[in-house]
Amino acid sequence: MNNIPFLDLKLANEPIEKELIEAATNVIASGRYLHGEQTELLEREIASTCQTKYCVAVSNGLDALRLILRAYIELGRLQCHDVVIVPANTFIASVLAISDSGLEPILCEPCFDTMNLDTRKAALLTEKHNAKAIMPVHLYGTPCWDDKLVSLAKEQDLLIIEDNAQAIGAKAQTAGINGTSTTGGLGHAAGISFYPTKNLGALGDAGAVTTNDEELAATVRALANYGSDRRYHNIMKGFNCRIDEIQAAMLRVKLRFLEQENSRRQIIAETYNNCITHPEVITPKIFKEMTQVWHQYVIRVPRRDDFMRYLKNNGIGCDIHYATPPHLQPCYPHIQTEPLPTAEQLADEVVSLPIAHPITIQHATHIAEVINNWGTH
Repeated sequence: MNNIPFLDLKLANEPIEKELIEAATNVIASGRYLHGEQTELLEREIASTCQTKYCVAVSNGLDALRLILRAYIELGRLQCHDVVIVPANTFIASVLAISDSGLEPILCEPCFDTMNLDTRKAALLTEKHNAKAIMPVHLYGTPCWDDKLVSLAKEQDLLIIEDNAQAIGAKAQTAGINGTSTTGGLGHAAGISFYPTKNLGALGDAGAVTTNDEELAATVRALANYGSDRRYHNIMKGFNCRIDEIQAAMLRVKLRFLEQENSRRQIIAETYNNCITHPEVITPKIFKEMTQVWHQYVIRVPRRDDFMRYLKNNGIGCDIHYATPPHLQPCYPHIQTEPLPTAEQLADEVVSLPIAHPITIQHATHIAEVINNWGTH
């Protein structure tokens, strides 16, 4: 079998290239490049996908989270220096959004089985630090949601802000605070990333905020457009975080294929899990009671460097998500004083295998066979 790249976005988009070109051409011909019909329709469709009343399309996933936090500050639900609990093994954007908003991130250890936030430990940290919000991250496409988060939100009046950058279309086993089980609609608000590598990826940067809170949605929309509620009337000190019409049009095309793409990834993940038998390779857990969408398929390998060299020598691409947790990044030298051994062990062991289109069952079985032969020659 030929070399298998970890990700080739050109190949991933080839099956719908004609539809994408047509959508872009229509936007160009319309003469409306911001605040147009494509954005309005995308917002309706994303809200429907996440089972929320409102969606505000924005510039990227980081801005989506920043806008939510800033909006809650404007509305008086959060204040400067309030604590927000966030998983210690997330991508740094989750933490950047918190600190950039003048809030204090407190990192919480993940679980080994889900690689998501340990909600029991999050509950203890919430009490210890008098936290006002929790940001569960649905890492790699596995929902981070359970009864503990629901009870914390209700009993302690906590804001639950989902980082749904990697899990659009996923479903949790426990209903959210609004009664739905779909990620993006579980908590009080959610930030979504449409970075090109995502299951639903733009052809550039884009993001969205989803919520059932009308006042929050209106505040986010104003903040994203220079803080204005109408032209030349600025009610807040805002930002320029708007999505453009071409990206909205690209996403509307690709949204039609999201369920198909998520289903394909589920089949590939099951194939990997069934076929990888090497004793040193720990495969991710598949939870039958929830719907995982497998933005990444992440295994754990203690001898990672040797393993990745072996895959490369056998023509198989792979990646690390993420090699350095936020508390070990140079920009956050004093973020955490308590040990975070689970997060650091995961950072030392995780390896992402190819799962994005056009990876097939045949590719996955070949990759598994190569993995199972590691160290036998």
